[in-house]
Amino acid sequence: MELTVRAATTAELPELMQLYTNARAFMQTHGNPTQWHAGYPGEARLAAEIERGVCHVVMGEGAIQAVFCLIPGDDPTYHHIEDGAWPEDVPYATIHRLASAGHVGGIGRLCVQWCLQQGLPVRADTHADNTYMQHTLEACGFVRCGTIYTEDGTPRWAYYHYAI
Repeated sequence: MELTVRAATTAELPELMQLYTNARAFMQTHGNPTQWHAGYPGEARLAAEIERGVCHVVMGEGAIQAVFCLIPGDDPTYHHIEDGAWPEDVPYATIHRLASAGHVGGIGRLCVQWCLQQGLPVRADTHADNTYMQHTLEACGFVRCGTIYTEDGTPRWAYYHYAI
């Protein structure tokens, strides 16, 4: 199957929200019950990210196979890191909210590799229980740098990859 990455559109918002609903259900039944609370990421946040051009979809066989955000610039939740440090203090982009439709194996790796090809170092974070994302990041060459805290104060493992 040929897969392509492109910017998400506002018209796709209902489908993307359903994809996140399905991803939350998958996480809850696969050992990660608390990473994304009900309704996360929320329609308003996602609509704003689509408008800013930082929300992307992976298309395959005429359907959305995955969604993720690559957000360039400073992320306030990454200002404080515990039990480690960022390896360098340079402009970066952050991967957020990667979710798969569950139909294509290796789709997370494809999304992460696309992000790495955009020319900036990349940061990411994930819940300690999200072994799927941890494995994907580590398989793509990310290193764990410590722990950061999200907007709601919950801890996340922080990862980094130098620009390629």
